[in-house]
Amino acid sequence: MSLDGAFLHCVKNELIKEGLIGGRIDKIYQPSREELIVAIRTQGSLKKLLISSNAASARINLTEHKTENPASPPMFCMLMRKHLGGGKLINIVQDGLERIISLDFECVNEIGDIVINRLTAEIMGRYSNIILMTEKDGGYRVIDSIKRVTDDVSSVRRILPGIMYEAPPRDISRINFLTATKEEISHLIENGGEKRLSKYLTTALEGVSPLFTRECAYYSCRDTDRVCCQLDSNNIDRLWFFLNKAKEHIAKGDGFTVLKTPAGEYKDFAFIPIEQYGPQMICLPKASANELLDSFFGNKADNERMKQRSRDLLKMLLNTYERTARKLELQKQELQECSGREELRVKGDIINANIYRMEKGMDILRAENYYTGEQVEIELDKRLTPSQNAQKYYAEYKKLEKAEQMLTKLIAEGEKELIYIDSVFDAASRASSNAEISEIKQELAQGGYIKSQGQKGKAVLKPKPPMHYVTSDGYDVYIGRNNLQNDRLTLKSSEPMDMWLHTKNIAGSHVIIKAKGGEVSDTAILEAASLAAYCSKARHSTRVPVDYTRVKNIRKPGGAKPGMVIFINNYTVLVDPDEELFSRVTQ
Repeated sequence: MSLDGAFLHCVKNELIKEGLIGGRIDKIYQPSREELIVAIRTQGSLKKLLISSNAASARINLTEHKTENPASPPMFCMLMRKHLGGGKLINIVQDGLERIISLDFECVNEIGDIVINRLTAEIMGRYSNIILMTEKDGGYRVIDSIKRVTDDVSSVRRILPGIMYEAPPRDISRINFLTATKEEISHLIENGGEKRLSKYLTTALEGVSPLFTRECAYYSCRDTDRVCCQLDSNNIDRLWFFLNKAKEHIAKGDGFTVLKTPAGEYKDFAFIPIEQYGPQMICLPKASANELLDSFFGNKADNERMKQRSRDLLKMLLNTYERTARKLELQKQELQECSGREELRVKGDIINANIYRMEKGMDILRAENYYTGEQVEIELDKRLTPSQNAQKYYAEYKKLEKAEQMLTKLIAEGEKELIYIDSVFDAASRASSNAEISEIKQELAQGGYIKSQGQKGKAVLKPKPPMHYVTSDGYDVYIGRNNLQNDRLTLKSSEPMDMWLHTKNIAGSHVIIKAKGGEVSDTAILEAASLAAYCSKARHSTRVPVDYTRVKNIRKPGGAKPGMVIFINNYTVLVDPDEELFSRVTQ
């Protein structure tokens, strides 16, 4: 992972420079099962320190993101408040370049004694943890952790209340490149033999990521696949120069870089400028390690946090979609079977045309099909008269005709329902607050998909207003959060000459551009279209088609589900979803 010990060293240095040492804990929150936010009040400001033990986004950094907290704090959060509330931060510790940062707080316990409590963040992928400890018996005794580690989970070390804390096993043979000499680096390379330089450095240097070691190999050899024994003195000199430049970037804090694909997807980050990918990656500089982590993981963490809260809702929608799709497929098969009904009517006609030469008890009729001139054989029921056999075929024909009419209607309704469920799923997957989830549940309850959620004894969550954006040329743009809000935004809040936008045949938000004197600029349309593409199921695609037309051309058919409208006189533009543009939207 790119959040290596060296990057954490940069984070630690910035926390100290920001003046956190000496600050006091103001509040503690636990927005999700694996995250903590510790608000520390320093001289003249309040800093929010986010600590995450989520395997996909484990980190510690200052954050500017606004997070929505659960109505009642989890037990670990309550424990944190009890032992750290009002505590003074007196030290921030990192052992070498290990991926472990500890914050020491001077606190007052329940009997009034001053104690030193330690909050440790272990940033180790799926083994990441947040541990609360107290100084005791010459070490630190665990009070509790956000993830308890029992013997069943790990045979190496346990993390349980009451036991003495033991740090993860450390490989003392690794070299800290911040303090290493050129001779140590040269000797290291000599021992590499036939090993590939980039992979060898990852295991031989302490606290560095594969991205950093590949950059080492690229700078020193212009080849990320070069093996150690192929390096000459010039290559080693270049490697030593590069490591010194890396030290300078860490000391100055001026090399932080985010890597993005040309399509705009975040891929990696580093504490140095990266050159190994050439034009295949876009390198974006960041002012600080904390700002980089906050932007790189921020939106991803928000989405993951809401997915945890909306998991049951999304699962229900997925099951409903699959059930409806299976039902629709069976109906289409039945409709296909109805396509042969005309043959039944023809058989009835042939029987009636030949009834004069038929008698009861016949089991087959051989006659000419006067529609085609061909000889045909028609099966008969011996128990029925010729007239009754003809009526039997006519009855089966009418039954299939009626079934076809019903199935055609049911299939049309089923296809509309799939589109609707897809739109609700998209809105739920993009929801950023409990209020949005609550409004989506209200919508589903109105449609009979779930039982109405009684609010007795609970605070009613006020619906959030539509998202707002101001284009570069000054037009107000509003974006719906869900289908109920889409209806209100398009059909009630908008004026006839406002511009309406929506992704073409793709689930997404309604977007409205407020017209000025009836006019809307091309620039505003393009920016709003990019936002419409981003606020849709196609946010990770390119060249997304977006329809736009005046609001006066929009109408809602009677009985249509929330968010469903029809429109005329529309135009279509192809745009790329713009995450950077969306970051400027007022949530």
